[in-house]
Amino acid sequence: MRITIREGGPDDVPAILGMLDSCVEWLVGQGRTEQWGTTPLSEREKTVESVVRYMDEGVTYIAEADGVPAATLTLTGAPGAYLAHLPAPGEPERYIHWLASDRRFKGHGVGSALLAHAAEETRRAGVSLLRVDCYAGADGKLVRYYESNGFTRTDAYTASDDWPGQVLARRV
Repeated sequence: MRITIREGGPDDVPAILGMLDSCVEWLVGQGRTEQWGTTPLSEREKTVESVVRYMDEGVTYIAEADGVPAATLTLTGAPGAYLAHLPAPGEPERYIHWLASDRRFKGHGVGSALLAHAAEETRRAGVSLLRVDCYAGADGKLVRYYESNGFTRTDAYTASDDWPGQVLARRV
């Protein structure tokens, strides 16, 4: 399978929402509803607004597997406002939002390819800190996934409804 990465744009929003919905469906099938619930994210107005807002604030990347959109992330200069209570890093950073893959491509390395691309784009911009946050509950698999891609845990936090989160950082 050939993976290529390109910049995304407004025309990619439906594909991105489809990837997010695929993740919700997969999580529900695993009995892991604590992360994103059971409702497709494309049906949640706040999620759609968040995807579009981060796209406007930064650069969205799409990983294609043999020409088919398979994964996405958006890279901006700061975390979301929901992390404003955490200490700022005190240096320029790039922040990853909405990393998701169409679960048909699970295990093919599309997410890791995007994370490597985000690290390279961060380095190219002359910035040495790349951060991301994620769901830290249940079995901790998502945190370990980021750790396997070169990230280290920094700040743990609790979002609304006792949702456990973890910020991770990677030096590039």
